[in-house]
Amino acid sequence: MQHIEFFHTTHFETRYHRKKANGALAQFIDFFWETDFDPLWSQYPQGFSDALFPNIGYTYLINLGTPFVMQLEEESYPVKGDGFLPRNKHMICHHQVGNRIFGIKFKVSPVLFQKKVNFREYRAYIFPLAYLIDRRIVEAVKSAPDFGKRVALISNYYSEIIEQYKGTLQAVSVVTDVLGQCTSRHQFAPSIDAIAQKHGITTRTLQRYFEKATGVSSKQALQLLRIRKAVEELVHDAAAFDYRRFGYYDYSHFYKHLTAFLNHQHIELVSPHLKIRKVVV
Repeated sequence: MQHIEFFHTTHFETRYHRKKANGALAQFIDFFWETDFDPLWSQYPQGFSDALFPNIGYTYLINLGTPFVMQLEEESYPVKGDGFLPRNKHMICHHQVGNRIFGIKFKVSPVLFQKKVNFREYRAYIFPLAYLIDRRIVEAVKSAPDFGKRVALISNYYSEIIEQYKGTLQAVSVVTDVLGQCTSRHQFAPSIDAIAQKHGITTRTLQRYFEKATGVSSKQALQLLRIRKAVEELVHDAAAFDYRRFGYYDYSHFYKHLTAFLNHQHIELVSPHLKIRKVVV
């Protein structure tokens, strides 16, 4: 069995604990999550898979249970411990009895304040987590009694880092500001030249900031935000969907982007999910 993001909403809403980040944290972290699969094992004794489409940023995975298998595009990686997961690829996580995972979905990680990390170099695989987060925090998260306590621990940890280094790195400030402004104003296709000019930098510098902080260029990041928001609204209410709200200049432009985003040979996007391709404009 394969559960697919956007389409199997009941699974992702009820079988995952999820909490959005608040305040200053929201500029850096989308949300915290944790699997809650215990009620499913009698239904899927051989396991199941959860498929997700590309996104911006990355996820820190803290393994609270048994090993699992993460598939990025064509490659599969057995994960025994904790890991850093780039989110720019199609992803399938293969779950078996005993799996429990806690995740932090980052737009931009505050680790950039403390370490010289270029996330452009971390786009292809799952990497060890040890040098990207204080190991004492990881152990505290693992020993915490529940999801709420884990969220509180991580929130306090990153909030202190953000407060301590606030405004000290222009690259971080620019990237978080651009992502926040484009999302809140629903403007996913702005002029890159205008964004760079607003922040007093060149377009080349803007691209370098984005690649270091998110692993992808500013255009790629905003395009991912745009199509993900469009698909979310399309699946929720196809009859009311209007591609023009997302800055697409015609339906074929939107359809081409939609098809490229959804199509992946290992994601079982079959009827009735294919009905979203038949949107009446």
